[in-house]
Amino acid sequence: MIRRIAINTGGGDAPGLNAVIRAVALSANKRGWECYGIRDGFNGILSPERYPEGAVVRLTLDRVRGIAHLGGTILGTTNKGSPLRFPMQMPDGSIRETDRTGEIVDFFAREKLDALISVGGDGSLAIAHALHRKGLRVVSVPKTIDNDLDKTYTTFGFDTAVSFATECLDRLHSTAESHQRVMVVEVMGRYAGWIALHAGIAGGAHSILIPEIPFDVEKVAERVRGRDRLGRMYSIVVVAEGAHPVGGHREVLEAAAAGHSERLGGIGERVAAALQERTGKETRVVVLGHLLRGGSPTAFDRLAALRFGAAAVRALDQGRSGVMVSLAFPNVEYVALEEVTGRMKGVPLDSDTLQTARDIGISFGD
Repeated sequence: MIRRIAINTGGGDAPGLNAVIRAVALSANKRGWECYGIRDGFNGILSPERYPEGAVVRLTLDRVRGIAHLGGTILGTTNKGSPLRFPMQMPDGSIRETDRTGEIVDFFAREKLDALISVGGDGSLAIAHALHRKGLRVVSVPKTIDNDLDKTYTTFGFDTAVSFATECLDRLHSTAESHQRVMVVEVMGRYAGWIALHAGIAGGAHSILIPEIPFDVEKVAERVRGRDRLGRMYSIVVVAEGAHPVGGHREVLEAAAAGHSERLGGIGERVAAALQERTGKETRVVVLGHLLRGGSPTAFDRLAALRFGAAAVRALDQGRSGVMVSLAFPNVEYVALEEVTGRMKGVPLDSDTLQTARDIGISFGD
């Protein structure tokens, strides 16, 4: 029987996390279960000295009241220090990555917590799968603004990111046209081009560069020159942070190190410099970056997050474990963690959305 459950939020923040927390807490309360939130991913358990007020907090009805529309997460999060490869300082001063998932399982047993709802992206799914294999009862909720998790139609946070990026593109059209400039807009997405593709189409971009299609910057420049010849003296180019030229490499701001993955960024500047050199046109760069993560979730993301949270609790009530909640229209379904862990969903080259972009004349630099 389940009496006490815990929830944590890991990885980068995304609009809708608080809605998941609220849905989990309310759904658990309806079943007579106590619900607790783990601080900052798993840091509340692995680094308890940082939390004198407690590694976990009781998620009472009062604590989760009125949070569904708020961005961020009331529990905190982190994308560093995975329990699978937790950086530990050795006596000689060196850093060694250590698997500490066993300590999490021991903590749950000691605190009489019966199950975990883990909310996060690919890294969190891998951690949840490892915990499940060690005997912990786990249900995962997929979360990423990048929409790159397999076996789910979409993840909450993606729609909000696309909506904000689209609004930014709408604003940039007027200033780009006024000054007859090329505006290069770099967006998040890591190794997948979903945000760039969707926002680029919705926001009327003239070129979209995504990781799935290595680009030739000369072809992008020719698209700019072609618009000039038609008297359309400005251009909007959307670039995913993981995009790269044919035969080239991704731009990396920070290399991978103990406890965290590489940080991408800088491709916007690189593309802008190349376009200005080839076209002679004044070029500006806008990096939307973490603006895409903040703010209130859209109605779609809010509803998806609430559905995911409630479905995660239902899964536990039905005796499930080692599964991820998946959005498969019109319903929410469950997928085994072993089927999604370590798999990335990129933009299919034959997708209807990408073909739509080509049909309306958007260049991908290929």
